[in-house]
Amino acid sequence: MSLPAQAQAQVRLPSLGESASEDFSVGTERRTGEQIMREIRRDPAYLDDPVLLEYMQSLWQPLVAAARARGDVEPGIGQFPFEIFLVLDRSVNAFALPGGYVGVHLGLIALTSAGDELASVLAHELSHVTQRHIARSVGNSQRASMIGLAGLILGILAASRTGNVDMANAAIMGGQAAAIQGQLNFSRDMEREADRMGFGMLGAAGFAPSGMSAMFEKMDNASRLNDNGAFPYLRTHPLTVERVAEARSRALFDGGARGTPPLRHALAQARARVLMDTDPQQLNRLQDQAGGVPGTPLRERLAAAYAGALAASVQRNHALAEKAAADALALARQAAPREPLAERAAQLLQAQVRLARGDAAAALAALDTIEVDAQGRAPTLARAQALLDQRRAGGGSVATMRELTERLQTWVSDHPNDAAAWALLSASAEAAGLKLRSLRAGAEARAVSGDLNGAIDRLRAGQAAARSASAPDFIEASVIDARLRELVAQRRALALEARGGRGPRDDDEPPP
Repeated sequence: MSLPAQAQAQVRLPSLGESASEDFSVGTERRTGEQIMREIRRDPAYLDDPVLLEYMQSLWQPLVAAARARGDVEPGIGQFPFEIFLVLDRSVNAFALPGGYVGVHLGLIALTSAGDELASVLAHELSHVTQRHIARSVGNSQRASMIGLAGLILGILAASRTGNVDMANAAIMGGQAAAIQGQLNFSRDMEREADRMGFGMLGAAGFAPSGMSAMFEKMDNASRLNDNGAFPYLRTHPLTVERVAEARSRALFDGGARGTPPLRHALAQARARVLMDTDPQQLNRLQDQAGGVPGTPLRERLAAAYAGALAASVQRNHALAEKAAADALALARQAAPREPLAERAAQLLQAQVRLARGDAAAALAALDTIEVDAQGRAPTLARAQALLDQRRAGGGSVATMRELTERLQTWVSDHPNDAAAWALLSASAEAAGLKLRSLRAGAEARAVSGDLNGAIDRLRAGQAAARSASAPDFIEASVIDARLRELVAQRRALALEARGGRGPRDDDEPPP
C-alpha cells in the first residue's frame, strides 16, 4: 500500500483540528504526550545538550510567561509541562506534541540568524498547544485510543527521519489511512490562528515582531531546496505567500525597538551546526575557518572560533580546540555593549574542550571564572563531570564525592525529570560509597528516559543490596521500595491501556 504523493507531503504534526471535544480531555492529552515522550527520550535523535537547552529555555520561558499573562493558557492546560526539547536532525523543523511538548530540530537553530526568528517559531508551536489544536481534531476520531495515537505518531516519526515511505505505510495499514490523514493534518485556519496568537506572544515576551516574517521567508526557501516529497520530519509549516505577507503587515504596525542579544544566538547557531553534522569533512572545514576572516564583524569571527573549537574537540585535535576556545572567549569579551551570557557560553566551551582532553583540573578552573548564573544547569553538570573525572584519575576525595552527591541530590529534588543529573548523581554516589543511593539514582535516570523495565530492574537490585547489607540505610531502602511499587504500577497501567483496559495482573508486581 502506498499513499499518493500529495498525501505523503501532507502527513505532519502537530495541529489536528477544528472543534474541541470532550473525548480527548486535558488529562488524556497529557497522558498521551507523556507516553510519546517516553519513547522519544529513548530515540538516539533525542539530544540533551545542556548549553543549547539553556539557550532555548531563555527564548521559551518568556513566551510561556507571556501566554499565561495574556490569558492564552486556560486553567485546564495550566498543568502541562510546557517542555521544549532538541532533535538531532539537520532538517529545518519544529513541532508540537500533545500535552505541551515542543521539539526543535538543530537544523532550525542553525538556519536562524537571530533569536527573534527562532522565538517566532516557538511562539507558533506554543500557540498550537494553548489552542489545543491536536486535541480538537483527535476528538473527531473516537477510534483513536491514547496508545494507538502515540503509536501512529511514533511510526511517522521513524519513517520521516529515515525517508522510508514503506515504514509510514506500515504505520497506517489496516484501513486507518483516512483517520490518520484527518488526525495529522493542519488546516489552514489552524495555521493562521497559530500565526496570529504566536505573533501576540512574540511581542508580549519582548521579541522583535519582524522575526516571524523573516523566519517564514527562510523556511520557505529551505523547504523549496530540501523537500524531497517524502515525509519531512513533522513538517509543521505549510507556508503560503499570504501567511508571509500577513506576518510582514503585523510587524509594520507593531512599534518598539526590541530584539535578542546577537552574540549569544550566534554561538548557539554555531554549536547547532557542529552537533548536527559530525561528518569529518564538515568538521575539518569548521576547524580551518576557526581563525575567522580579518575585517569581518565580531559576530562572525566569534561564531567561527566557537565552531572551530568545538569541531576540533570532537575530532580530538585538542591543541587547536584550546586555542580556538581561548580566541572565542577573548572575542566575546570585546563585545560592546558587553554580553555576559556570550562570555559565559565561551567559558563553558573552554571547560568542555578541557574535559575532552582529560584535564579536569583545568576545566574546573574555567568553570570557576563564570560569574553569570554559575549555578545553572550547564555549569552544574559540567562541574559534576569534571569532579568525577578527577576522582577517576586518582584525584579528589571521598569527602568531595559526598559533597557533590548532596549538591546533585538538591538539584534533582528541584528538577526530578533531569535524566543527566540523575545519572551523574548515580556515579557520584557510587564513588562516595553510597551504594543504595547510587542504584536508586540510576533507576530514576532510566525512568525519566522512558526505560521503565531498566528502572525496575535497578530498584530490585537496590532491594537485594539493602537486604544483604550489614548496616542498611533504612531511609534509602524505604524510598526504593516505594518507588518500585510506583513504577511497577505505572508499567502495569500502560500495559492495560495497550490492551484496551483488559489484561492479566503483572506477575512482577510486588505485594502491597
